[in-house]
Amino acid sequence: MTMMQRVLIAGRVQRVGYRDWAVREAHGLGLTGWVRNIRDGRVEIIAEGDENALAVFVERCREGPPLSAVSHVEAHATQERPVKGFTKRFTVDQPFGR
Repeated sequence: MTMMQRVLIAGRVQRVGYRDWAVREAHGLGLTGWVRNIRDGRVEIIAEGDENALAVFVERCREGPPLSAVSHVEAHATQERPVKGFTKRFTVDQPFGR
């Protein structure tokens, strides 16, 4: 079953290659969506795909790339417009929907 989740990741997750890592991980799992930095220091992800692949992705987000130090991951089901591919977006002031 296909589902979509919004994931917020806190810790040392900016300037450590987290967005590029997330794009590679998502592509490898066949997910679509996007990733971006938030000015408060967190990373935000909207990911859509197979429920099992999405669960694996969220678990991998808890580790992140080698230079990151993830302190908290918050994941919630969401319903946004579907997107093609998985892209890196520009930094924003506030997370989506706030």
